[in-house]
Amino acid sequence: MSNAVQFPNVTAIAKANVYFDGKVVSHSVLFPDGSKKTLGLIYPGSYHFGTDLAEQMDIIAGACRVTLDGQTQTSDYGAGQSFRVPAKSGFTIVVASGICEYVCSFLT
Repeated sequence: MSNAVQFPNVTAIAKANVYFDGKVVSHSVLFPDGSKKTLGLIYPGSYHFGTDLAEQMDIIAGACRVTLDGQTQTSDYGAGQSFRVPAKSGFTIVVASGICEYVCSFLT
């Protein structure tokens, strides 16, 4: 996924999804086929998220370190990289500095 990601013919939800006192903020984008993505920013800190559906996180800018639930291994991701999280699971994401920008796709 390139840094200049564009999604034509979508519905953007103006109301933000705000987590961790505003340190993680995203907006939902709805596609004509019924699928959904969120576009967001993660400010420095460590955050844990649970998943209902499987997710793919594409990092658009910045960097993060991720630990999937049930694992001790951490992996570093930067712009142009992505990781997947299984359904009914979760992950801890750490941003050391700057802002990490992402696109989260909900997988079926």
